Amino acid sequence: MSEIQNVFLNLREYMNNEIIGQKGLIDRMLIALLSDGHLLVEGAPGLAKTKAIKKLASAIECDSHRIQFTPDLLPADITGSDVYRPENGTFVFQKGPVFHNFILADEINRAPAKVQSALLEAMGERQVTVGATTYLLPELFLVMATQNPIENEGTYPLPEAQLDRFLMYVKIGHPDAQAEHRILQIVRGEAKKEESILFQKITQKQVKIARNEVLNVHLSDDLENYIVQFIIATRKPTTYDDALNNYIEFGSSPRGTIALDICSKAHAWLEGRDYVMPSDIHAILHDVLRHRILLTYEAQAKGITPDSFIDILKQKVPLP
Repeated sequence: MSEIQNVFLNLREYMNNEIIGQKGLIDRMLIALLSDGHLLVEGAPGLAKTKAIKKLASAIECDSHRIQFTPDLLPADITGSDVYRPENGTFVFQKGPVFHNFILADEINRAPAKVQSALLEAMGERQVTVGATTYLLPELFLVMATQNPIENEGTYPLPEAQLDRFLMYVKIGHPDAQAEHRILQIVRGEAKKEESILFQKITQKQVKIARNEVLNVHLSDDLENYIVQFIIATRKPTTYDDALNNYIEFGSSPRGTIALDICSKAHAWLEGRDYVMPSDIHAILHDVLRHRILLTYEAQAKGITPDSFIDILKQKVPLP
């Protein structure tokens, strides 16, 4: 285990002590950070989604910003715009909140398509163009967008093609009773102004070193072939079972292949290894693929979800 691996394992421990009952979310956030990707998180209000991204940003030498998405938001509210200066008759570009290292796009499905597209374009291109000028975003740039699954009134669902821009789509639930007690203790301590756990901040250079180590994690030819075959199975499931052909409308794009590769490496690296095991791939399968699979009406009528369809493919596609 390398020195930088120990640094990130300490970061994971720190985050789990600060964000109680959301170990899965913490791991996915770290995987997204190491994979240079973005997260879409779905969960009920009050599950520490905002606190999690703030804690992660506070543990790294960077800045963060929260954007509350609303129906009256404009694209310029995200990207920034040219502002006229009457004293000298010129226009000066005023950067928007997207020019931060960590962005929390809170309730992204409450904003119209134009605003969603402005953020998703910045995520994909890592730049913002206003007029004839292009402005580069920070090298360390991570977006965590959230969706509220409880109510659909007044929301604008993200199109499937735009969902593909997210590295992972994570669903989180409520903590158990033991975690709930721990949450109460932490909140009481914060109200009494008790000292919190000190954590030595990770530099952006260390993040870059960690990303390079993740890229060098070994993935065997057999497991690489397994990833490719699994992605192809989402497009042509009849290879393994003719009955599955009526369930799938569209399968995963090549982005799914790329995401499975890098996320499985990041998962293995966080487990202290420099090689990928089948368990690493299976650990992140649902988060990587659930938003990249579009099922038919027939499948939905039978109660089949993207998650259950992935479980079916896990049984059909043979491991090496």
